[in-house]
Amino acid sequence: MIMKSKFQLPLLIILLTLFFAACTTAATETKTVDIEKIKPTIQAMEDAFAAAEKAKDAAAVAVYYAEDATSYPRGKAPKMGNAAIKEDIAKNIAEDTSGNYNVYKVVDLFGEGNMLVEIGSWTKMNAAGTAVDNGHYMSYFENRNGKYVCVRDMSVASNPTK
Repeated sequence: MIMKSKFQLPLLIILLTLFFAACTTAATETKTVDIEKIKPTIQAMEDAFAAAEKAKDAAAVAVYYAEDATSYPRGKAPKMGNAAIKEDIAKNIAEDTSGNYNVYKVVDLFGEGNMLVEIGSWTKMNAAGTAVDNGHYMSYFENRNGKYVCVRDMSVASNPTK
């Protein structure tokens, strides 16, 4: 009888230890993103987007987006997939005879791991360089194969009547 009780306590401790170890989840280490280091990269992407729009190059604009991206443009139904986004951009470019162009600016950027969220502002400029409209946008990026691509974006006008 003494032999049986000698083994019960250590066995109970071992079983409880295994139980609690199985019930706890391992903490996952999340890679920290150096926002100040990546911000110029994202701004360069926005500048390239604007330059491609101004040059009326839909293919160069669409490079911004992942193949499985969804874009929520102002006043339109969402566009799903890079091909649909590119087609919409090409249509907008073909219809635009105003000479207006957009300027994009990173306002806020945050993220962790392989994802970033950008909040930015846009200003529509006329051919003379005067602002004629403005608003904000939000873009969600994922780092895929060492390069950030936009997976979701949405844009709103500050003055939706224009």
